Amino acid sequence: MAEALHSLDDTDRKLVGLLRDNARLPVAHLAKVLHVSRGTVQNRLDRMEADGVIVGYTVRLKPEAEEQRVRGWMSIAVEGNRAGHVLAALRGEPCVQSLHTTNGRWDIVAEVRADNLEAFDQVLTRIRLIDGIGATETSILLSTLKL
Repeated sequence: MAEALHSLDDTDRKLVGLLRDNARLPVAHLAKVLHVSRGTVQNRLDRMEADGVIVGYTVRLKPEAEEQRVRGWMSIAVEGNRAGHVLAALRGEPCVQSLHTTNGRWDIVAEVRADNLEAFDQVLTRIRLIDGIGATETSILLSTLKL
């Protein structure tokens, strides 16, 4: 996939930027903004999907619309070479919204969501018990300023 990312031209990058802002924009609108034909836009979308550059489309909700109201970032230090095991266990945790590998002090950052503080605490406890996790640090997200 890394090769496919490097093959994006300016039009592809502009197209992806428009879709990041609103993935529901009609192909005709995208074509008009990009000054290309509808067929060109559709062909580029089809190619990027086939190449795995575009892996899906999503919906963004305003934070108060989501059922899981308590959100946080959990930084995780992995012991030894246990990253694969830890990542597999985290993927199986339904309250883990996203996972990111990082450099520096922390190996993994997980976005965690729960309905309330008690449920959030239970999630953190389950995660801390995963074999291979050496240390964690969690920050609860209080406000969202930009989506």
